[in-house]
Amino acid sequence: MSFSDLGLHDDLLRAVTAQGYTQPTPIQQQAIPVVLEGRDLLASAQTGTGKTAGFTLPMLQRLANGKRPGKRQVRALVLTPTRELAAQVGESVAAYGQHLSLRSHIIFGGVGQQPQVDALRAGLDVLVATPGRLLDLHQQGHVDLSAIEILVLDEADRMLDMGFIHDIKRLLRLVPKQRQNLLFSATFSNEIQTLAQQLLNNPALIEVAPRNTTAEKIEQAIYRVDRDKKRDLLAHLIQRHNWFQVLVFTRTKHGANRLAEQLSKQDIPAMAIHGNKSQGARTRALGAFKSGDLQVLVATDIAARGLDINELPHVVNFDLPNVAEDYVHRIGRTGRAGSNGEAVSLVCVDEHGLLKNIERLINQTLPKHIEPGFEPDPNAKPEPIENGRRGQRQPRANRKPGGQAANAGGERRRRTRR
Repeated sequence: MSFSDLGLHDDLLRAVTAQGYTQPTPIQQQAIPVVLEGRDLLASAQTGTGKTAGFTLPMLQRLANGKRPGKRQVRALVLTPTRELAAQVGESVAAYGQHLSLRSHIIFGGVGQQPQVDALRAGLDVLVATPGRLLDLHQQGHVDLSAIEILVLDEADRMLDMGFIHDIKRLLRLVPKQRQNLLFSATFSNEIQTLAQQLLNNPALIEVAPRNTTAEKIEQAIYRVDRDKKRDLLAHLIQRHNWFQVLVFTRTKHGANRLAEQLSKQDIPAMAIHGNKSQGARTRALGAFKSGDLQVLVATDIAARGLDINELPHVVNFDLPNVAEDYVHRIGRTGRAGSNGEAVSLVCVDEHGLLKNIERLINQTLPKHIEPGFEPDPNAKPEPIENGRRGQRQPRANRKPGGQAANAGGERRRRTRR
């Protein structure tokens, strides 16, 4: 099957060809006709399956076909959980819509708002935004959402996990009741199903990969090691195997900073990205990593959401995630679009319970290794696992419905607003 078989306009097909794509992925094959029909959609697909084009291409075609005379109004709104994902989606909208007379812009926090206000004032057809900044601009009278025809919630599971459910509900009150709704999520959790029931009208259901499975082309391995030897083991593995473009996940922002500094001292170029970094610093680090100038990028889960790196060869879980589903998200950064990938997890005695939860979720027993010179102490006793600073994600048992931490109170959304 080709993209032309899906009923896309020539202007869109030219843009797709210019991006180097010849055949649609499974999610694109199924989603594009549904969106073109104007139906609501609930879709689940692994990271790297092409879901962004799956909703962007038909959305642009529907907007181009139904273009209204007079002043431009925002007719399509794409909500994303993070700045990085908003930027990625915004770039796709611009690339695929390059031959159409449609305007789009990206809105997120962490940068000055005046250019965003100017773009809104000039008139837009497509707005890609994070919820916090969008609500801020609406409260200031800069955003009119009364003409929305298509609403997209991208990576809705992460938005719920980050505590954006109240923002989403406020935004739903600002858009017309009659509209097309597209909800994309990596998993169909109970919270997502509840949101879908409230948001969607007789939706088409697409689930490309089995629930909570990991990509077949990812080689997964566990290295057992003592907690205080993890940093030295990681440096050893990187140098011994000559790994480049290594995305490393830590549990906390402080841990990301400390690990990046340690690796740099061992002549392994590394930088950290997380919510406390400025947008400029995050953009520079990501650019250096994509270009190959930076060997290791250390990230927290939230900061890494939306990173789009072609053929990323290595993902390392320096800390196992507290929530098993995040393991699937993390290692899904490699082995994308048919390429091979490697996912390595460094596991100390504190994390044996987390590892069991992960293996139960993905229905696999992962191969265990012990690197010579880094043998774990068989008498080591587990210690409580640090969950990170207040406002970061907590284990599922401690969270209220909708993804908010039970002890975070009203400060959670303000602390995590992107």
